[in-house]
Amino acid sequence: MDFPAFPDTGHPITWPDGHRAAASFTFDVDAESCTIAHNPQSTRRMSLMTHQSYGPKVAVPRLLQILHRQDIRATFFIPGFTAECYPDVVRRIADGGHEIAHHGYLHEPMQGIDSATEARYLDRGLDALAKAAGVRPTGYRAPWWELNWHSATLLADRGFLYDSSLLDGDAPYRFSVAEGDPRDLVEIPVDWALDDWEQYAFYPGVTGSGVIESPAKVLEMWTLEAEAHHAAGSCFVLTNHPFISGRPSKAVALERLIDRVKSMDGMWVTTMEEIAQHTRDSVQQIHTHARISVPEFPDTGATFTPAQVRQQELTTAGPAMSGRTGVGV
Repeated sequence: MDFPAFPDTGHPITWPDGHRAAASFTFDVDAESCTIAHNPQSTRRMSLMTHQSYGPKVAVPRLLQILHRQDIRATFFIPGFTAECYPDVVRRIADGGHEIAHHGYLHEPMQGIDSATEARYLDRGLDALAKAAGVRPTGYRAPWWELNWHSATLLADRGFLYDSSLLDGDAPYRFSVAEGDPRDLVEIPVDWALDDWEQYAFYPGVTGSGVIESPAKVLEMWTLEAEAHHAAGSCFVLTNHPFISGRPSKAVALERLIDRVKSMDGMWVTTMEEIAQHTRDSVQQIHTHARISVPEFPDTGATFTPAQVRQQELTTAGPAMSGRTGVGV
């Protein structure tokens, strides 16, 4: 007996042109940056550096061939340092018609950093992408998916359309950048089950358990996820790292997945930017996120500020807010 999937009722959305669901294939082109951010001394490890440089040197060209053969456009989240080291790779991605989005400068640790420091990371990354490929990205993904409470304001200040770092939905939604601020961003949620890092990533002394999964197992898991998103009318977002999923057998499995997702009736396979723009143009609900405060654990207990949702009239003027306020999900 088939059991139908239930949609994300907290974030209702209708897809364009009769599509019933959406999918986007995304690639975080970390290259050497993520290991350097984890431990600057890793630059002394020649083998480790070659493990990471495999991404831009070998894997990205292979992935671009796959995307061309499958006739789809993807989104590449690129740290500024990667763009500085491999500007020709960034230009090749852009020339292939793919979206280039922001992924920090040096894949910096984000937990607990102050607003001024994060602003420097954002601006340095923007400058590097502009110099490498003449692009001004509209999308952002925080390194390690670690968004701070002040991050949304910094993104809005710089004209970003969307973020893809939060994990509280199956469909994209709009959220207020800060209390009292009339601006909003689109959020396109992610999921650790749809990240190749958890399936394949391993390097001694750096990351992973030592268990590298079979691509056949990963293909099965991701296919089930895509089928469920399709049935629920939500948004399937896959996160891959070229130095991981650009390896031969993993790349073959990825192309099989792309082909399967494309074949799903009414599945809109496109870039994150197009999904975000559709969300901005069609969704009226503006969300806030629940906040929890624990002033002095555990003596003073904790306070909970619930999430809210408000309705906004859709206009062509952009994200200015209006409408009524009420308690939401």
